Amino acid sequence: MTVFDPTPRRVSRSRSRGRLLSLLLLLGALVVLWLNLWARPAWAEVYDRVNLANADFSGQDLTDSSFTFTNLRNANLSQSNLEGVSLFGSKFRGANLEGANLRHSTLDSAELVGVNLNNANLEGAFANSAQFEGATIQGADFTDVELRDDARAALCEIAAGTNPTTHRPTRETLQCDG
Repeated sequence: MTVFDPTPRRVSRSRSRGRLLSLLLLLGALVVLWLNLWARPAWAEVYDRVNLANADFSGQDLTDSSFTFTNLRNANLSQSNLEGVSLFGSKFRGANLEGANLRHSTLDSAELVGVNLNNANLEGAFANSAQFEGATIQGADFTDVELRDDARAALCEIAAGTNPTTHRPTRETLQCDG
């Protein structure tokens, strides 16, 4: 009869492998826990060429999403984060963008006719050929916004108020008095 007599070397190697395996399992569990609790994926959505008339996006974080050539007539985007969003050529007639963050967004060729932009932050947005007829802009921040001269002049005629977030007067951000 053969009796197993473990030598110290064999036992030591077995314990080392067990400890290494336990350590790797613990490390893997910690990585999974970190990914589930703290890592936040970027959820940029693409809504290009979609009919979203009357949609409600109020208060949503839509950072870096795309709404190129989208119908957003009468949509509610109030208090939304639209920073860096492409809104190129979209139709916003009658939409509510009150208090929206539109910093660094692309509004070129957008139809913003009759839109509520009260207290919105458009800092650094590109809106060179956007249409603003009938828009309300009380407290809107237009700092560094690319606008046509005629659009800027029309907006200056109705500009009033101070943005509650940036504390900048609307007329000053449009450079109306300079």
